[in-house]
Amino acid sequence: MTDANVAGPYLEPAMAALHDAGLAGRAVTLPPGEGSKTLAVAGDLYDRMLQAGLDRGSVVVGLGGGVMTDLAGFVAATYMRGVAWVAVSTSLLGQVDASVGGKTGVDHPACKNLIGAFHQPSAVLADVSALATLPEEELRTGLAEVLKHAMIRDAGLMDRLEADADALLARDPQVLEDVVARNVEIKAEVVSADEREGGLRRILNYGHTVGHALESLALASDGSLGGGPPTHGRAVALGMVAEAHVAQARGLLPAEAAQRQRDLLARFGLPVALNEPVDPDRCLDLMRHDKKAAAGRLWFVLPEAIGKVVQTNDVTDDEIRAALMVLEKR
Repeated sequence: MTDANVAGPYLEPAMAALHDAGLAGRAVTLPPGEGSKTLAVAGDLYDRMLQAGLDRGSVVVGLGGGVMTDLAGFVAATYMRGVAWVAVSTSLLGQVDASVGGKTGVDHPACKNLIGAFHQPSAVLADVSALATLPEEELRTGLAEVLKHAMIRDAGLMDRLEADADALLARDPQVLEDVVARNVEIKAEVVSADEREGGLRRILNYGHTVGHALESLALASDGSLGGGPPTHGRAVALGMVAEAHVAQARGLLPAEAAQRQRDLLARFGLPVALNEPVDPDRCLDLMRHDKKAAAGRLWFVLPEAIGKVVQTNDVTDDEIRAALMVLEKR
């Protein structure tokens, strides 16, 4: 399973590799983008899998970015109550985040990633040479998640990102390989300790509580986000700025640390402010319907320092409104 953008450079060699290994494969190419991550598309894929004769010994391969691996993993998790799957990530977001950890899913009109399953891939392949053809906006999306990992778990990675920002943006293969490897280590450590997000794994949601709401609003209105397309990376960047503001206002996060985060986001070409106001009531409503809400309360991940965060479910509506107002200030 792949999308039309990835199929051009990578589908033929991927199919040839399967053939050379003595495996029979059938390709399905879908439209690129979040619009393919729906139950309707999943239903069509089940039909195609049945027609192709896939059984419980078959393997689904998701070739592409985070959207494609989320969808392929979900279809694999639910077809015949679960078949094996492999993630072949061609985006930075996929390599450092989406393909690692076993979270699979599709979107619901009311909420991103609302429908899904935990289903670990049998293997993950991340070849940084594939990032050479990645659109600039998608590279930035991955860098947002890379910075998130530094903020929640690794101050040394933050130092590395600041020192090597230009090399990352220039797609230096060795720097990319080192950074991807470290990010996979961080996520694997967290997921291994808490596969189903009962505690520690929630720290991976830093920037996502506010970010997912902003992303859903922008996608629903066909609007922009921070002066650009409504990508996941832009949403997470804005979410990190907002959630760092909550932490700073509470006296948890030093101003210098919040500024370092803000400066590096801007250096990566990610937004640190909204280009137009958002409806705070609508944002709050979307947050309450998110998977991160429990018993009517929202779980937030708040940084105390670079590389260290705390989890809390006592952030008030007023604090969230204040953070959204900060995003509207350029």
